[in-house]
Amino acid sequence: MSTSTAGEPGALPESAADRLARVLADAAGSSRPRVAEDRDDPAVPVAGTAVLLRDAPSGIEALLLERPSRGSFAGAWVFPGGKLEPGDAEGAGSAGEEAAARRAAARETREETGLDVEATALTTLSRWDPPPGLPLRIRTWFFLAEISGDHASGVDDLVLAPEEVVRAQWIRPVEALAAHGRGELVLYPPTWVTLHDLADATSVEHAVASTRMAGIRRYDTVARTGPDGSVLLWEEDAEYLAPASGDARHRLEIGRLPWRYLRR
Repeated sequence: MSTSTAGEPGALPESAADRLARVLADAAGSSRPRVAEDRDDPAVPVAGTAVLLRDAPSGIEALLLERPSRGSFAGAWVFPGGKLEPGDAEGAGSAGEEAAARRAAARETREETGLDVEATALTTLSRWDPPPGLPLRIRTWFFLAEISGDHASGVDDLVLAPEEVVRAQWIRPVEALAAHGRGELVLYPPTWVTLHDLADATSVEHAVASTRMAGIRRYDTVARTGPDGSVLLWEEDAEYLAPASGDARHRLEIGRLPWRYLRR
């Protein structure tokens, strides 16, 4: 088991953290039970995300981008990525959605950061399907990639898309989780869990090898409201489909900071 304790007129503008809390609470309130058709619903848009990693003296670091205070993920720190465009599916062949998402991840990385990452160099990490019943759902594939050489030297070498990125930083996963827990940095659940799973990697090579050995991790998410607020559950959790007996857990308790990840 692993446990981490990573308006009205005149009202103040909603902060990124407040917006995220509202979004997650709304998800728990409007989500419905999952059915088999939800897993590969063709009506749900698809996106690709690149988790860019580099080796540093203190351990691996991931590249995070801060989104503007408007639009999707307003004010949050995310990995480069975005929804599929028509050209991403060309030549995907039998690999289908995963291959198209890989191309989208590489393209979005280039557009948002100026880094040229080959789609074929991306290692599939996970697939995230949001809770069903939400008005907006995007099924997102996450891929790992190593950034080395001159491009790994710092954010000054990046060419950030001004309409999509406010600033960027290379940061150790454990430091990003700690900053989130203190309310200093806003992360959405897929980013948080991905950083959590990378926190113990001793090198990029180690992270990629562990990912390939584990296989693609699928997060078909259910949102509920628990005693301390919103909770996200995944299939291994005994209460995934309905309240049930058993102590198996795979969930993220997000009702208050620091978030608490349980998997046993």
